[in-house]
Amino acid sequence: MRKELLSTYLKLHLIVLIYGFTAILGKLIAIPALELVWYRMLLAIITLFIYLKYKGEPLEVSRKELLVFFGVGLIIALHWVTFYGAIKLSNVSVTLGCFATTTLFTSFLEPFFSRKRVDIYEVLIGLVIIAGLYLIFRFETHYAIGMLVALLSAFLAGLFAVLNKKLVAKHSAVKISFFEMIGGLIGLTLFITASGRGVVVPSIIPSMADLFYLVILATICTAFAHTVQVAVMKHLTAFTVTLSINLEPVYGIVMAFFIFGETERMTTGFYLGTLIILLSVIGFPVSKYFNRTD
Repeated sequence: MRKELLSTYLKLHLIVLIYGFTAILGKLIAIPALELVWYRMLLAIITLFIYLKYKGEPLEVSRKELLVFFGVGLIIALHWVTFYGAIKLSNVSVTLGCFATTTLFTSFLEPFFSRKRVDIYEVLIGLVIIAGLYLIFRFETHYAIGMLVALLSAFLAGLFAVLNKKLVAKHSAVKISFFEMIGGLIGLTLFITASGRGVVVPSIIPSMADLFYLVILATICTAFAHTVQVAVMKHLTAFTVTLSINLEPVYGIVMAFFIFGETERMTTGFYLGTLIILLSVIGFPVSKYFNRTD
């Protein structure tokens, strides 16, 4: 049992590393956040469909289940739009730092949906992360709008993680991801058409460089990573998953500094805050692992 749990944690941290790179791609891709997410979901759907057909997995679901998948997909689409919107309003480091508040949101959302008592320990961990964020952003007030958008993105991330925890008990992770991507794409398409940004498809066509980054984003960072994230929820709580995903700021900030240089250089308080987040993220799953009795 411990070997299986360790394997699950290793898979989780692999996708966290991949998620850290999505912010880098978000800054490299020149098109606006809404169109970026539309293309990301479209390419992810194609990738997941090919995989499902290769595996011979049936796609039949009930109408009620389909509506649920589509609803969660809309939440995921909104999460991604706000996430990349925050990057374009501020920078990679600020957005990823705020994204750590997902843990605090999840600590309240998970008990609400599962109808269990709030775990005080989980809330305390979330508050420690908030303290880290306070140190990070004491002197970064000029990014206020970007920070607010990033906080909304964090709330949406916690929400869809909790909802997927319930769904993965009955369905395969790949099938869930496939239908969620379709739901998100439909919602974005309707919005793009209604807002005059295009008819059915966005009016903005990505350049070859953007298309290359979008393929990486859709296949590795979306189809693969999102499916693995849903799959590990069979063995871990939504809180543990989102807590580990708080390493995304650490990985992403380090990569952003080496890739983008001075535009990502932050204050000493910023790096002290990320250290607090890192210790919180590592400490929780490690204590869970060694306190198991099976």
